[in-house]
Amino acid sequence: MAPADRSFARRTLLTTTAALTGAALLGGTAHAAETRQAEWPAQFPLPDGFQPEGITIGSQPYAYFGSLANGDIYRASLATGRGKIVAKGAGRPTVGLKIDRHGRLFLAGGDSGEIRTVDARSGETEQVYATGGTFVNDVILTPGAAWFTDSFKPVLYKLAKGAVTTVPLTGDWQQGSDFTANGIERTPDGRALLVVNAFANGGGLMRVDPRTGAARAVDLGAAKLPNGDGLLLLGRILYAVQQQQNAIDVFRLNDAGTRGTAITRITDPRFRIPTTVAAWGSRLYLPNARFDVEPTPTTEYDAVAVRQV
Repeated sequence: MAPADRSFARRTLLTTTAALTGAALLGGTAHAAETRQAEWPAQFPLPDGFQPEGITIGSQPYAYFGSLANGDIYRASLATGRGKIVAKGAGRPTVGLKIDRHGRLFLAGGDSGEIRTVDARSGETEQVYATGGTFVNDVILTPGAAWFTDSFKPVLYKLAKGAVTTVPLTGDWQQGSDFTANGIERTPDGRALLVVNAFANGGGLMRVDPRTGAARAVDLGAAKLPNGDGLLLLGRILYAVQQQQNAIDVFRLNDAGTRGTAITRITDPRFRIPTTVAAWGSRLYLPNARFDVEPTPTTEYDAVAVRQV
């Protein structure tokens, strides 16, 4: 073998060895992380009487839950299941919520018609915005804006640059006499919004142009979402919580979010009318809202974890 050939062979061997070593390290790290998460609780209690509805998880393994009872925010460690109230709601409900990378919580205020922002570290309310809405239900964050649904009005609320704009929903949107809009997400390509419409065609998804509010029904085949609530998009996989059915329906979307194929349905005997879903590692976390029981100050609530598809 010529010197140049030996040099090339040595470089190839070193490169290959480094790559294999790196892959092994990465694989070992991932395996260790998954093993560690497997030891975390797959079910943990929330405060008695809390009436949870929304959940959000940021860049750290802590879940934030909103209370329908009084708007309090409860933070729980995913590693231990222990938690505490980190923000008071002053008697106004919190329905959906999301946390951004700066540690700011965006809260949908339900029948208060409010949108609130809260500093997750201090628990202080930063801003309160009146929408004039009927029931501000859920929220999704996009670059530069937070978008909120209203369950009794055919509109979305856009919070951007410290101001709220009302965007009427048109096109295929059909407004029912009861809860209609619920969960909200982005399309895989990030160009549009996905909104649960629990009324049109027996319940399904609408793809909404954020510039115009024009809605188009998403083709889900024979699948329906009559009890659709929280949405979670991971890549092109969409998880849609069907609260009264104690299930998560899972779809694979095309990039534009115009079409979805049903993959599977996740059920679990621990589900007690879950409403919303957030992810950490290989798990999905959901609060059990228990809408089938009369809430009291001593009603027990919890959160459960299941594996992602």
